[in-house]
Amino acid sequence: MKPMQPMSRRILVVDDDPHIRDLLAFALGKAGMTAEQAGDGEAALAAIQASPPDLMVLDINMPTLDGLELCKRLRAGGGPEANLPILFLSSRDDEIDRIVGIEIGADDYVVKPFSPREVVARVGAILKRGGGAAPADNGAPVVHGRLSLDRDAWEARFGGATVATTATEFQLLAILAASPTKVFTRDQIIDRLRGPGFAVTDRTIDSHVRNLRAKFAAAGCTDLVETRAGVGYRIGACD
Repeated sequence: MKPMQPMSRRILVVDDDPHIRDLLAFALGKAGMTAEQAGDGEAALAAIQASPPDLMVLDINMPTLDGLELCKRLRAGGGPEANLPILFLSSRDDEIDRIVGIEIGADDYVVKPFSPREVVARVGAILKRGGGAAPADNGAPVVHGRLSLDRDAWEARFGGATVATTATEFQLLAILAASPTKVFTRDQIIDRLRGPGFAVTDRTIDSHVRNLRAKFAAAGCTDLVETRAGVGYRIGACD
């Protein structure tokens, strides 16, 4: 009897250009993933509601329900799709658009024209962060003040209340909380999140920190992350 093979990760590729969809579907398939396709945001939303994928590669500029609006709808929802990992694709090589994408909940961003190999690498990195790999040195829970992080379940809590985070936000918070006396530079955070060699701007990290502060402030935590001017970030007292 043959051993059961692990199920491949399902990736939803959303772009109004069928050539790009086919190109990425082929590259993802070569990497052992199962690629599904949608030609616009409405079709993607229907596919997600029917059967949420493991990750979505999402174009920003589409005629029917663009990527930014689709991301906003998903993140505002209360179901499992609210935490769906998202990698944005866009022809806009503008840092402001990248920051907007991150601020509304994207996990990463690739600018067209792109290398399919880079997209596959970034998809793999996001899945590794959110798919069961320990977000720090091991899977032991982290407790700091009233903040607790269950690194096996990828669940963040403040004062016992669950605070929804994306995989990237959780990973960033785990990095800071695991070394409460350390001030991390943005470059150090980028290397921990993405691995050396990924082109991520400092402002992307700032956007993730702003998102975390806003989410935890709504739960009553106003001292989640400290900014050390000219250096970087450190976990706050979390009282």
